[in-house]
Amino acid sequence: MRRKIESTPRFFKPPADHYFLLGPRGTGKTWWTQRHYPDAIRVDLLDPETLRSLSARPERLRELIAGRPDAQQLLIDEVQKLPEILEVAHLLIEESKEGKERHGPQFIFTGSSARKLRRAGVNLLGGRAAQKSLHPYMAAELGALFDLEVALRLGMLPMVLGAIEPAEILRAYNGLYLREEVQMEGLVRNMGSFARFLEAISFSHAAVLNLANVARECQVPYKTVEGYLEILEDLLLAYRVPVFMRRAKRDMSMHPKFYFFDAGVFRANRPAGPLDSPSEIDGAALEGLVAEHLRAWCDYSDGDHHLYYWQTRAKVEVDFVIYGASEFHAMEIKNTANVRPEDLRGLRNFGEDYPESRRWLLYRGKERLLIHGILCLPCSDFLVNLTPNHFPA
Repeated sequence: MRRKIESTPRFFKPPADHYFLLGPRGTGKTWWTQRHYPDAIRVDLLDPETLRSLSARPERLRELIAGRPDAQQLLIDEVQKLPEILEVAHLLIEESKEGKERHGPQFIFTGSSARKLRRAGVNLLGGRAAQKSLHPYMAAELGALFDLEVALRLGMLPMVLGAIEPAEILRAYNGLYLREEVQMEGLVRNMGSFARFLEAISFSHAAVLNLANVARECQVPYKTVEGYLEILEDLLLAYRVPVFMRRAKRDMSMHPKFYFFDAGVFRANRPAGPLDSPSEIDGAALEGLVAEHLRAWCDYSDGDHHLYYWQTRAKVEVDFVIYGASEFHAMEIKNTANVRPEDLRGLRNFGEDYPESRRWLLYRGKERLLIHGILCLPCSDFLVNLTPNHFPA
């Protein structure tokens, strides 16, 4: 099983020109680039010796390229460790563009944090390089290896699913980030407060975000909590989903929803005890699992598509809206084995306002149903058939 997981092809399609490949640790950036660019000049900034050498003299990058004139790609891993190297890369790219054709190597930068790049004032090559994302596995990438129950418990990170003891790796994942990314970079002064914040914010996963409540729960000032949330987003560990307001016909909510980037990472942060309902935690994990798939679908598909949710001030809600050049979908997620009439209320209201949309209800049952123009599908069936540029028929 482990060997099959590790050799799973990915849906990500690289551009032909220079680009950044961003994604949280464990999504498989190094594995993918090693196999896709086996002959590239590789600069691993996680290697202390390499980092020291280039920190002292970033212009050594020019010498590396001169030593491998036939190399088609130059790959810099974890570029956020040394943002200054981008200034040298930018100069080399400009020098190689003397004519209409590119004469130098293709530059590829991987990173698991956008924070240091932005804070250092680096201009990300002045628009010379595209920004791409690598997400956890999609169910369709795993195919027959996908198991919904496993995904809800362990998530979809290649680092976790490819491990001999995946539950242990998942438990250590937060420690990896807290130690290496947060503590070593000095992003927060009080690690205890940040750890309490991580636990408190886990109750907001798949819910409308109320930072004032989070601040009260973890006994940290509101402004500090705002900064902590920015750190999570900069480390690509979490994201906010905005309200869909295109041509709104009703008074709409203004607050975004919050999600950890992976269902397993959510489970690792979410405390569970006798007072916690397993079905409530499972429901939040299921919604988050669908969210990460839809987010990956938007990034891997052609065109410009975005993920939203829909909620009126009267609290009529649809969990997800996909809107873009070629697709318009509304989707409700239910952690139940049966479809009840009240489960369709939000989608029916959305359909009244947006009859052009396709409406879906994903649930834990086994039957494929069409009710009031709403396609009700088993969640697992939907996920394993969701591929870039295509929604399940």
